[in-house]
Amino acid sequence: MQVSSVNNVKIYNLSHGKSLPEVKLFLCLCLCLGKKRIELIQDFEMPTVCTSIRVSRDGQFILAAGTYKPRVRCYDTYQLSLKFERCLESDVVTFDILSEDYSKVRPLHAALYRYVEFHSQHGHYYKTRIPKFGRDFSYHYPSSDLYFVGASSEVFRLNLEQGRFLNSLQTDAAEINVCDINPVHQLFAAGTLEIRVDCWDPRVRSRVAVLDCALSSITDGTEVEGLPSVSALKFNGSLGMAVGTSTGQVLVYDLRSSRPLLVKDHYYGLPIKSLHFHNPLDLVLSADSKIIKMWNKDNGKVFSSIEPQANINDVCLYPGSGMLFTANEDPKMNTFYIPALGPAPRWCSFLDNLTEELEENPESTIYDDYKFVTHKDLENLGLTHLIGSPLLRAYMHGFFMDIRLYHKVKTMANPFAYEEYRKDRIRQKIEESRAQRVQLKKLPKVNMDLAMKLMEESELSTKKKKKKANLLTDDRFKVMFENPDYQVDVRSEEFRLLNPIVSKVGEKRRQKLSQIVQQEEQVQFFFLPELKKIKSQNYDLSRNYDFKINYEIKKSKL
Repeated sequence: MQVSSVNNVKIYNLSHGKSLPEVKLFLCLCLCLGKKRIELIQDFEMPTVCTSIRVSRDGQFILAAGTYKPRVRCYDTYQLSLKFERCLESDVVTFDILSEDYSKVRPLHAALYRYVEFHSQHGHYYKTRIPKFGRDFSYHYPSSDLYFVGASSEVFRLNLEQGRFLNSLQTDAAEINVCDINPVHQLFAAGTLEIRVDCWDPRVRSRVAVLDCALSSITDGTEVEGLPSVSALKFNGSLGMAVGTSTGQVLVYDLRSSRPLLVKDHYYGLPIKSLHFHNPLDLVLSADSKIIKMWNKDNGKVFSSIEPQANINDVCLYPGSGMLFTANEDPKMNTFYIPALGPAPRWCSFLDNLTEELEENPESTIYDDYKFVTHKDLENLGLTHLIGSPLLRAYMHGFFMDIRLYHKVKTMANPFAYEEYRKDRIRQKIEESRAQRVQLKKLPKVNMDLAMKLMEESELSTKKKKKKANLLTDDRFKVMFENPDYQVDVRSEEFRLLNPIVSKVGEKRRQKLSQIVQQEEQVQFFFLPELKKIKSQNYDLSRNYDFKINYEIKKSKL
C-alpha cells in the first residue's frame, strides 16, 4: 500500500506494489500492514488494458471492460473475488448497468460492427445494429428509451419495451461525443463537436435550449490551438451541470444561466474523460488521462489530486464512500481510498481501523536520512567500535548510519578532502580550456587503455565502412574518461574474473600506451623549470592562459 498526502489529504493506493512472480492471475489488490497481508479483491485486473469500470446501484458488483481479448469482468464485493468473465467479439466503447445488480448489462461496441449487445445473468441475450458509429448512450427509465449519440448529427432512440427504433432527434451538430440524462427532471443533454450542449425534453421530443461553451472555455491563461469540443458531461441535482472540454477545461453551470459559474483548467491540454460530483463536500472530481483533480465546485479551491503511474481511461466513484476505482492503460486497475471523502464501504469496513492505526503509529522509513556503509567503510572511518550500538542498524552485508554523523566523521577522518577537491576542480578547468583552445589528438588521462582500444575499433570500422557508436565522442560517457573515480582497476579480482585471458593485442596496446606515457613525461620534464617558477610565484594555473597556450604549442611541436 502506498500512502501519499496532497494538500494535507491522505490518499491510500490499495493496488500499489509489484506483482508476485510465477503466480498468474492471482494478483490482487492488497493492503499490507507490517507482516499482515490482506487480499481485498482477487483477480482485480485485466490481461492488457482496462477501458471502463462501473459499480452496480446496489453496490455489490463491480463491472469492468477491457482488452485483449475484449471482455467484461464482474466482481462480487461480498465474496471479494471474480464472479464471472465474458469475452466479446470487439472492443467496448462504453457500457452501463440497467438493473440494480449485474443481471442486465448493455455494452456499446466499436470497430466495424457498431452494434449494441444486451446481457442477462446467463450471458448474451440480444444484439442489434445502430445506424452510425456510436460514442456514448444514456437510458431514459420512464419511457424505456435508449439514446445513442456518435458520428452523426442525429440522436437515435431505441425503445426496449417495443423492441424497435423510434424517430431520431435531429441536431445542428456535425457529430456528438457524449450525452447524459438528468436524474431529477429527465432533461436529456448532448455534447457536440462544436463545443455546444443541446438540451431536449423527452416528453415532447423537442429541443428546449442550446448552450454555447466556446467563448466561456477560454480563460486568461488558456492557450487554444484549435476549436475545442465537449468530451465529458455530468448533471448534478436538478440545476447543476458540469461540461468538460477536449482542451482540459471544466465548466460548471447553473441551468438557469448561459454563463458558467466557474471555469477550472487542468493546465495539461488533455481531454477531460470523467466528471463526478461529491455532494457531501461540494466537490467536483474531474479526470483527464494524467491526473484526477478534486476541487470545490463553488470557488475552485483544490481539495486534493491523484496522479497514477499509468494513463487514466475511466474513473468510478463508489457511492457513499471515500473509495474510487480507475481504469488505466495498464493491466492493474487502481483502487484509491481517501478517508477525507467518506468512510470505507461496508464490505471492506476494516480499512477504517487500519488507516486509523497507521495515522496513530506512523512508521518512519529508515532509508530516508541514512547512509549505507560496509565493514570496510567503518574500518576506514575508524568506527568499528560502534557495531552493536544504536548508532548503527544492521542491514544485509552492512549497516545504516545517520547521514549527518557520516559526513561529520568523514570530514574529521580526512580534513584535506576540500583541498583535494579544489585541486581536482582546477585540473578539470585547465583540461577543459586546453580542449577549447588547442585541439590535440591525444589519449585521456583516465582509462587510457580502454580509450586506445576504442580508437583502434573506430579506425577498423572506418576502413570497413561500417558505422559503429564511439563512446569517446558520446557526451553520456565522457565522465568515464575524465573523472578518476571511474578508473578501471586491471589488477582487481573482478576484472580478472571478467577477463580471464589477456590477448596479445592487449599486450601490444600496453606497450604502445607506455610509449605515449613516456612522451608525456618528457614533455613535462621539458617544461619543469617554468612550472616551478610559476608555483614559486603562487600563480593560479587556471588563470595563466598565456602559459597554457605556449605549453600546448611546444608540446605539439615536440
